[in-house]
Amino acid sequence: MTKYTKKEITKLIKAEAKRLGFLDCGISQIEKLDSEETYLKEWLQKGFNAQMDYMGNNFEKRINPILLVPNAESVISVSINYFPGNITYKENQLKISKYALGRDYHKLMKKKLKQLFGYIEFLHPQIDGRFFVDSAPVLDKAWAEKSGLGWKGKHGLIINKDKGSFFFIGEIISNIKLEYDQPVASFCGSCTLCIDACPTQAITEPYSVDANKCISYQTIENKELIPESIINNIQNYLFGCDICQDVCPWNKKSVITHINDFGSRKDILELSLSDYENMNEETFNNTFNGTPIKRAGYQKIIQTLQQIKKSP
Repeated sequence: MTKYTKKEITKLIKAEAKRLGFLDCGISQIEKLDSEETYLKEWLQKGFNAQMDYMGNNFEKRINPILLVPNAESVISVSINYFPGNITYKENQLKISKYALGRDYHKLMKKKLKQLFGYIEFLHPQIDGRFFVDSAPVLDKAWAEKSGLGWKGKHGLIINKDKGSFFFIGEIISNIKLEYDQPVASFCGSCTLCIDACPTQAITEPYSVDANKCISYQTIENKELIPESIINNIQNYLFGCDICQDVCPWNKKSVITHINDFGSRKDILELSLSDYENMNEETFNNTFNGTPIKRAGYQKIIQTLQQIKKSP
């Protein structure tokens, strides 16, 4: 049995999360996600998941995590800042999403979550649970919202009033009962800057993004040719896209990450069109080793590059 009260262990977990470098830590009680179930069904029925068929897999586990982690009581949600600072592009310069200018966040966050889980196990030896970073059918943004890390913006990402939206999310689902945080109010108001700025109209309505039109999806997930309507409006993004986040007023409060692994590869931005054209697969793998860009693969990056070259 643990010697700590529910209040004490909750406070200790949050303090350790901060010590490990997480931006925020919030905790919510396990429940079936009824409203998210309705939204996800409609989103899938519209085909907005494009070729991401996995979004429809394990549907019941996505909306009811007790099926994923039996006897679960709590979701401990954490965020980690990856903001590398504002980037000014030259005309015709190839663009890379800010989150990709450094080490792949999956490994780094999993390492920190493993450490946090181990600390909780020290406090409460009877813990049973799992930790996740895009590694299972978990609706991480829904749990981050319920845990008070921020609200869901009209671009579909979580926004924190004091820290913006340039952060990654992960969670620990466990059988420990803790003190729970409350969701925060939305402060998007009547603002539609993200919707208006999207050059491909991927944000079909507030809070709903059609992946078929999303530059991030098309330059990373889609292994086929990018549709002409997207390429003609891609604004030289070779991997990912930051447009909807860059125009968000709340990101004026973003501060540069203190984690050296993020934002450490701004040299990637200096690569010219000819640098990419002259790469073979070995050079590509060596250049982007350890970064999210490698996940897209050599063939995809070169294919997108060729399409950008031919666009108006």
